Amino acid sequence: MSPPPSQQAAMSDMGGMVAGGGFRPSLPEAFRSIAIPPVGGKYWRKLAAFAGPGYLVAVGYMDPGNWATDIAGGSRFGYSLLSVVLLSSFVAMFLQWLSLRLGIASGRDLAQLCRERFGRRVSIFLWGTCEIAIAACDLAEVIGTAIALKLLFHLPLLAGVAITIVDTLVIMGLQKRGFRYVEALVITLVGAIGACFAVELVFCRPDLHGVLAGLAPTTGLLRDPAMLYIALGIFGATVMPHNLYLHSAIAQTRNFDATPKGRREAIHFSAIDCFAALGFALFVNAAILILAAASFHATGHLGVAEIGDAYKLLSPVLGTTLASVIFAAALLASGQSSTLTGTMAGQIVMEGFLGLRMNPAVRRLVTRAIAVVPAFLVIAIMGESSANKLLILSQVILSLQLGFAVIPLVMFTGDKAIMGSFANSRLVSASAYGLGALIVGVNGWLIVQTFAG
Repeated sequence: MSPPPSQQAAMSDMGGMVAGGGFRPSLPEAFRSIAIPPVGGKYWRKLAAFAGPGYLVAVGYMDPGNWATDIAGGSRFGYSLLSVVLLSSFVAMFLQWLSLRLGIASGRDLAQLCRERFGRRVSIFLWGTCEIAIAACDLAEVIGTAIALKLLFHLPLLAGVAITIVDTLVIMGLQKRGFRYVEALVITLVGAIGACFAVELVFCRPDLHGVLAGLAPTTGLLRDPAMLYIALGIFGATVMPHNLYLHSAIAQTRNFDATPKGRREAIHFSAIDCFAALGFALFVNAAILILAAASFHATGHLGVAEIGDAYKLLSPVLGTTLASVIFAAALLASGQSSTLTGTMAGQIVMEGFLGLRMNPAVRRLVTRAIAVVPAFLVIAIMGESSANKLLILSQVILSLQLGFAVIPLVMFTGDKAIMGSFANSRLVSASAYGLGALIVGVNGWLIVQTFAG
């Protein structure tokens, strides 16, 4: 089905062509579908119109896969690794800023540009690695949701894994009503996560002096191999590769004026949305580590590294059963909010790399099945204790794919033939390549250490 006439005109303005002419945008049902006040319109109305995509991206930075490293870091080393959480968030903000700029300035998403610039064979390879990463991310969401259901309702993990199939149908039904409804749901769930941890911080009464001291880098990282390993784990688990593909596409859901001035304004407001949303994700990740530090490290429970153990200890340590319930509720909201991004990222990379279009409901079912089947089999064979190992495995797989997304992103945003006047400056390009090399190196080291035991 072709997009509505208004969207076809928008595609023409962006230099693209509708079906039959070659270029077709990813997520065509949402492409340029959200109206924006004209250039020079009221600032706050425009800011509200651009708000949303950043929060879809932010859920990937607070999904269940990130919880274990934050809990381990806080319980073992107190507040010392807060500086790593802060640095990781700044790196994520920088890369997502590059991603949204790429989509708005070029009119293409990262997957489409990879297909155009690298050729079919390389595109198929990159698509395959990205699909594996998306399945790994979905695996973390399935396990996280199943653990939350077990903690809240005492359901066996296998039952929780099976229930995660149902949310696919609910979410797909909502997506048909419009992209704004999807954004509203995600923002609501993200808000619930933030509220839960705000309450937890009140319960645990952290040492404010220790929190402030933890925001400053410590030389202990270089002297203590165990601290360095967990620090690199936090850093390596922060940037999600599929989010770079996702953001470059959903930044184009706004029907902004496709002139240099209009694009510049769109980048400005989209950047505000991005930084605000990832700032919220920073709060959540920091809150998890602070909670672990105040609840476990301060009371001598230094070996807490698993989500289930943290849940069991919170109530007796903090003296209220509500602490554990709120913790599990936040985990459930985290798993559910993350399910949407994997679906859209999967659709984007399939359409971008291969030029194929699959029904979103079918796409979601296939993606979820790829995650559910191995989770179901491993838990059935190895028992519920294997759930945390699956979470770690999902992060290793994500680490393997990260370089394949970061390097093309840095290349394309520095190319004037693609970006025009919005191409990276020399300083930005140098910083981007440096960060890209750092991320690839850190994740490579973590993978070696993980397989070395």
